Amino acid sequence: MMTFDQNAFLIIFTASLIAISCGLLGVFMMLRKMAMTGDAISHAVLPGIVIGFLVSGTQRGLEVIIGAGILGILATLMIDWLRKKARVQLDASIGITFTLLFAIGIILISAFAYRVDLDQECVLYGEIAYLPIDLWITDAGNNLGPRIMWLAILNLTLVLAFITLFYKELKLTSFDEKFGVVIGIPASAINLGLMSMVSYTTVSSFEAVGAILVVALLVVPPATAFLWTRQLRHLIKLTLIIGVMVSLLGYYLAYLLDSSIAGMMVTVAGIIFFASVGFTRYRSKINFGTQNEAKAFSS
Repeated sequence: MMTFDQNAFLIIFTASLIAISCGLLGVFMMLRKMAMTGDAISHAVLPGIVIGFLVSGTQRGLEVIIGAGILGILATLMIDWLRKKARVQLDASIGITFTLLFAIGIILISAFAYRVDLDQECVLYGEIAYLPIDLWITDAGNNLGPRIMWLAILNLTLVLAFITLFYKELKLTSFDEKFGVVIGIPASAINLGLMSMVSYTTVSSFEAVGAILVVALLVVPPATAFLWTRQLRHLIKLTLIIGVMVSLLGYYLAYLLDSSIAGMMVTVAGIIFFASVGFTRYRSKINFGTQNEAKAFSS
């Protein structure tokens, strides 16, 4: 008889919340051909995290989130400016922005290392296995459960509210930004709002799963879903299903193999993607062969 494992449930539940948040944003990032902007933001926010830490003295302070959020928006503006004004290609503008800001963050850490207990690894690589013991204890002594879980719930609520309020605008500007501008949609403001949500989601998920899994959840589930469907609503639904599958299968495989949970989740996401590539290519060949046979028979 199987027993209920509360810790396993909390880890899978929180990972699924993060996967859903990243997937919802990742769909629109992919449609805008800016999927790897999430990777740029995940590195570019390092100076903001360091400055916030210096101000608050803790990695959990609100100042850290604010600092990282400001740097995330700054990174977005820099990428957009380099692409539109300096006429630098998108991939080059992303590379220039995140390497420059990440290097500044490393310099800040090196300069103030004697004052703070902070390094590149501790702000970029999380471990979701520690989630059940990182509890939110109120001043009255009440235990509200894992702190990261509540952050993930808040993050998903904000992402859902943003996409619900601006779904039409996001859809139009993702498929045809120029047409959106013509009909009066503030494309720049919508893009900045989307990048701000990506920045907040990335930063709020660092402690739980780390930068690598956040980027993977932003990119891989939407890319996998895109292999199966081109309709936006179906694309979103399939992305969310894949994100939850990655969380569930990744946890149990990591448990069975005694491996990193976040690392196994990324591995599962990659396996699902390549399996989808193989199956869709095989299906395309079958359909193409069937169509040729039908044409030959009709002639």
